[in-house]
Amino acid sequence: MAAAAAALAAADPPPAMPQAGGSTARRDFYWLRSFLAGGIAGCCAKTTVAPLDRVKVLLQAHNHHYKHLGVFSALRAVPQKEGYLGLYKGNGAMMIRIFPYGAIQFMTFEHYKTLITTKLGISGHVHRLMAGSMAGMTAVICTYPLDMVRVRLAFQVKGEHTYTGIIHAFKTIYAKEGGFLGFYRGLMPTILGMAPYAGVSFFTFGTLKSVGLSHAPTLLGRPSSDNPNVLVLKTHINLLCGGVAGAIAQTISYPFDVTRRRMQLGAVLPEFEKCLTMRETMKYVYGQHGIRKGLYRGLSLNYIRCIPSQAVAFTTYELMKQFFHLN
Repeated sequence: MAAAAAALAAADPPPAMPQAGGSTARRDFYWLRSFLAGGIAGCCAKTTVAPLDRVKVLLQAHNHHYKHLGVFSALRAVPQKEGYLGLYKGNGAMMIRIFPYGAIQFMTFEHYKTLITTKLGISGHVHRLMAGSMAGMTAVICTYPLDMVRVRLAFQVKGEHTYTGIIHAFKTIYAKEGGFLGFYRGLMPTILGMAPYAGVSFFTFGTLKSVGLSHAPTLLGRPSSDNPNVLVLKTHINLLCGGVAGAIAQTISYPFDVTRRRMQLGAVLPEFEKCLTMRETMKYVYGQHGIRKGLYRGLSLNYIRCIPSQAVAFTTYELMKQFFHLN
């Protein structure tokens, strides 16, 4: 969930911890409440765009039932073949993954940003880019096995099931694909793609936000409802900035995303033996399908996902901040 989590963390860094003795309980549970807020926001955002995520997986890996279709025709074809719930196949595994993913990325971004500023003396937009990249990679490594299982479930088509559910997928991959290491197929292109993706998301959003508030505070900003002394972007401006950040980051890192999906699917694909390493996979995809229909296949779908995903993520997160008294 990279663009949404990145924008969330960059937009509203957590306030200073309460110092009064009467606030001990709130101080003790601050990080837990931050974890819950980020996780819930991520889950709501991902559920909203789950049909687009399912179609993206099918198109990226050229599923033989849908490989001749485009984004919108695939969105119509999946319900016809598998029912409307087919658009949400693999979403259960996604929720199990995205909750800790969003929460970890949000929390570690603040930690890394402080660490880079205090230990390395780096500040400004550069430290946001570095912290975002590190937070994104941390979240990926912690939740990668869940993403592997989610992709395997999402790639299945009705009537051709290899896995009966999340637990069965975990057991099968562990037993047949090299044990624990089998869950980390495609990790390298994921990390290589996540570093620029998360970093650019934080950098772009933070830059747009600071420039907007410094040059047009009245037009683009408003006082924070929890702290009138703090100026924040208006909701629709937040959404616009987040969408732009996500689109730029996605364009830069998308070939790595395609490579990761292919490697994650592993033995499910007929060309499995030609896609054992990141280099082999990229070479095969480029050789067979080229750049536009191979390395960037399904990119338009990701652009379509940016705005609604950001909208739900920001709205939910703002509600959760109030609910958990994070302000």
